[in-house]
Amino acid sequence: MKKHLLYASFVLTMACSATAQNKDAVKFSKTISKDNAYKHLSVLASDAYEGRETGTKGGWMAADYIKNFFKSLGLKAPVNGDYFQPIDMVNISLSQILTLNGQPAEALKEFYIVPQTVSGAGFGFNTPTVLFAGYGLKKEGYNDFEGADVAGKVVMIFKSGEPNGTAGSANSRSVMMAKVKYLTEKNAAAILVIDPTVEVMPENLKSYLTAPRMVMKTKEEIEKLNAPQETPVIYIGSGVANQILAAAKTNITDVKKKIADTGKPATQEINVSISASAKRVETKVRAENVLGFLEGSDPKLKHEVLVVTGHYDHIGITPEVKGDDKINNGADDDGSGTTGVLMLAEAFANAKKAGKGPKRSILFMTVTGEEKGLLGSEWYSEHPVFPLEKTITNLNIDMIGRGDKDHEKDNNFVYIIGSDMLSTELDQIGKKANKDYVNIQLDERYNNRTDPNRYYYRSDHYNFAKHGIPVIFYFNGVHEDYHQPGDEISKIDFPMLAKRARLVYFTAWELANRANRPKVDKNEDGTRKN
Repeated sequence: MKKHLLYASFVLTMACSATAQNKDAVKFSKTISKDNAYKHLSVLASDAYEGRETGTKGGWMAADYIKNFFKSLGLKAPVNGDYFQPIDMVNISLSQILTLNGQPAEALKEFYIVPQTVSGAGFGFNTPTVLFAGYGLKKEGYNDFEGADVAGKVVMIFKSGEPNGTAGSANSRSVMMAKVKYLTEKNAAAILVIDPTVEVMPENLKSYLTAPRMVMKTKEEIEKLNAPQETPVIYIGSGVANQILAAAKTNITDVKKKIADTGKPATQEINVSISASAKRVETKVRAENVLGFLEGSDPKLKHEVLVVTGHYDHIGITPEVKGDDKINNGADDDGSGTTGVLMLAEAFANAKKAGKGPKRSILFMTVTGEEKGLLGSEWYSEHPVFPLEKTITNLNIDMIGRGDKDHEKDNNFVYIIGSDMLSTELDQIGKKANKDYVNIQLDERYNNRTDPNRYYYRSDHYNFAKHGIPVIFYFNGVHEDYHQPGDEISKIDFPMLAKRARLVYFTAWELANRANRPKVDKNEDGTRKN
């Protein structure tokens, strides 16, 4: 009797399990395989693509590869008949000049200007005098500005130090900011900051100061770039400072000693001709998101769109890396996610060709500029090809080809992030798809807004979530090759890449075919909607 009951229970369980699966969904998932994953990733993560950095040859090659694949599937080109959504992006570099008594100083060796401090049309000045104001301090018992009117003057001060000859506050950055704030409020024309480290500037700082800054010209960024120029701050080395002080028959060493010995400021106007200018130089950057559109089959639902994303950009070539391998191939980050998007696109395209296409429309979108600050997805969220209010969910895939140290013994896992942040129903849909079809361990340790890693805010799904669109972010965690040349295709776990991609696929199948879109029942801060 017990045996019969157990057998009946087993049959019932298997029957329930079988009916939980959609046969068509299973049938068209077969192309989401380790072999197809290798076919795409071996191209995208090859040395020929040079790390796919935004705005470079390798990035354009990746965009062309994805575009051609979408075209081969018969996906529609939804951007005015094109697969590319161009992004208004520029590289900003800085042209800077400083002359003393008609003689030019050498940038990054004798002086420098922080590029981010130059806005609008830049600045320029030419003055016959400089106001030397010692340490630029104003405190009880000591005031470098006593009796001095700094308005309209070029003011020179020491970056750090105290009148008594000590090094000064350990928090020198905040002290320096306070000095600049004071002089700005007093309408100084410009500030020369004496910094002895200018002449011995490390190469990484030079690279930071000279590297073009990639900027996407959103409305906010345009306003920022065109903001009025604040008081210019120019950092000068000891050599330039001593040339200026020589006109007053003194130097850095003597003037510091004088202040320390007397306990009084040595503020004075120095007759010396000095001029400076700085302006932003903008260079247009070719950068685009790549979009392939699969129109839904149900006339009542096809106006609703599910968006599946992965970023195809990476960080390119790093010449300063030790060793022969300087190409950051980004096989996992995020060649794996891009590969996942391509395989999902193929599976759904095949389903549609067979008359089993999704009821809702699906936008397959690989975005660029993620490594530069989620730029591509931000651009789409501000310039959507399909209305955001008709976008039902974003499924974002960013790193699904490897694992992390916490799962070394069992790589059958994936981190899911954001699935219940805005929609309880979406969370349930994603977990049911996993239970019915895939059976991967769903690790939710990072699925919160207080995670110190801030993963919820660090990939492209967030540019949908911030507009109230529910999201799921699929992620395998970081590893020792994160943002390193070692992120190679040889280290990819292709069976797990395919398995994780199938989880996204089955979740997408349910979302694209169910009667109702997932209900948004939470606000962005996680509180319940009324």
